[in-house]
Amino acid sequence: MASVQVVNATLPALPQGWAGEKDFKTVGALSGATQRNVEPVGPHFLAHARRKRNNRTFSEDERIQAQHNVKKTEVEEDDDISEDEDPMMLAREAKDWKGQDHYAVLGLSKHRYRATPDQIKRAHRKKVLRHHPDKKAAMGKSDENDSFFKCIQKATDLLLDPTRRRQFDSVDEAAEVEPPTKKLTGSKFYKAWGPVFEAEGRFSNKQPVPQLGDENSTQDHVETFYNFWYNVDSWRTFEYLDEDVPDDGESRDQKRHVEKKNANARRKRKTEDTVRLRELVDECLASDERIKKFKQQARAGKDAKRLAKEAEIKRLKEEKEKAKADEEQRKKDAEEAAKADREKNKKAKEAAKNASKKNKRILKSSVKDVNYFAASGEPTAAQVDGVLTDVDLIMGKIDVDELAVLAEKLTIAGKDGAAVKSAWAGEAKRLVDAGKLKDGEAKAFA
Repeated sequence: MASVQVVNATLPALPQGWAGEKDFKTVGALSGATQRNVEPVGPHFLAHARRKRNNRTFSEDERIQAQHNVKKTEVEEDDDISEDEDPMMLAREAKDWKGQDHYAVLGLSKHRYRATPDQIKRAHRKKVLRHHPDKKAAMGKSDENDSFFKCIQKATDLLLDPTRRRQFDSVDEAAEVEPPTKKLTGSKFYKAWGPVFEAEGRFSNKQPVPQLGDENSTQDHVETFYNFWYNVDSWRTFEYLDEDVPDDGESRDQKRHVEKKNANARRKRKTEDTVRLRELVDECLASDERIKKFKQQARAGKDAKRLAKEAEIKRLKEEKEKAKADEEQRKKDAEEAAKADREKNKKAKEAAKNASKKNKRILKSSVKDVNYFAASGEPTAAQVDGVLTDVDLIMGKIDVDELAVLAEKLTIAGKDGAAVKSAWAGEAKRLVDAGKLKDGEAKAFA
C-alpha cells in the first residue's frame, strides 16, 4: 500500500475590485479551511502505484504508457487494419481534406465501402495513438505540423456519418474494378468479370445483388443476373463533387446559381454513369459463352420441335392418304363383291328360271305322256284343254321350290297315269288345305 501524500492547497485570493461591483451585497462569510485525506482509486490508484514502483514522474509514465499502447494496438490490429503510410499522404495539407482518400488515411484501403463502423473506430484509435501531437510530444518527437492528424479527424468524422460516407463512396474510384480489356474464355471470364459486378453492386438499392456465376450456372440464373443489371436501381449520387455553396453572407443569386449548377452537374454525371453501366453489361453479355450455349440449345430445341411437327404432319398426311386408299379399296372390294353377288344372283335367277321352265315342261309333259288322263284312244280337245287349264292353275299357285318338288314327284311317277294323277291330286289337295285353291276348282285332278 502506498503512503498517503499530503497536499497543501490554499484558496486563491479574490481579484482586486471584485467586491466593488455595483449592487454587490455581502450575505455571508467563507468557512475556514479543512484538511482532507485524498487517496487515488481505480485506474488512478494503479497509475499512482506504477509511478511509485518505477520511480517515475507523471510525464515519464505518460510517455512510456503511450509507447506501450501504440505497440499493443499495432500488434492487435496488424492483420485487420494495418497499412503502410504513404509519405505523400502524411504531407497532405489539412485544407485539402476533400480530395484525400479517407479510407487510405485510416489504413482501410483494402476494406473501403465494406469497412464496418467498428473497424473505422478502431482504425481511428490506432492512428490517433500514433499521430496525436500530444502523444508525439510524450514520445519526445517534436512536430508542430499536425495536418495529418486533422486529416485523420476529417476522415473519421466523414466515414462515421452514413450520409456523408455514402456521398464519398459514390465517387470512390479506388473501389472500382476495371473490366478486362481483352476477350476471355472459360473460367478466366468469370474470375475477371465477377469482381467488376461485385464492386458495382455496392450502389444497388436492392440487396443482395445476383452473382455472375460460372459456366455451370442455369439459364434462369443467367437471365436473372442480366435482367437485374439492365434494370438496376442505383442510389449512386455525386454530391461529393459539388462546388461549395457560398456562405449566407454572399449574394443570394450567386448561391442559387451554384446550387443549380451543382444539380445540373449531378444529373449529367448520373446519366453518364447509367450509360457507362449499360455499356458494361452489354460488353459482358456479348462475351458470355453461356448465352451462346443457351441460344444453341434453344435453336436445337426449335429445330427438334420443327422436325417433330413436320414428322407429325407427314404422319397425319400418310395416315389420311392410307385411310383414303383403304376407303377406296373397301369401296372397290364392296363394288366387286356386289358385282359378283349380282352376277351370282343373275346366274342363280337364270338357273332358277331355267329350272322353273324345265320343271314347267316336266309338269306339262307329265300329263301329255299319260295322254291327258284319257281312258282309251285319243283325248278330246275339251279333255286336253281342261287338263292343261288345271295344270296352269296349279302352277300359278305354287312357288319355284314347290314347283321343283312337284316336278320331282312327276319325274318319279314317269308315264304311270295313276301315279301322275295322284301326284297332281295331292298337290291340288295341299293347295286347297293351304287356302290357295278352292275345293273342286281343279276338276281334272279330282
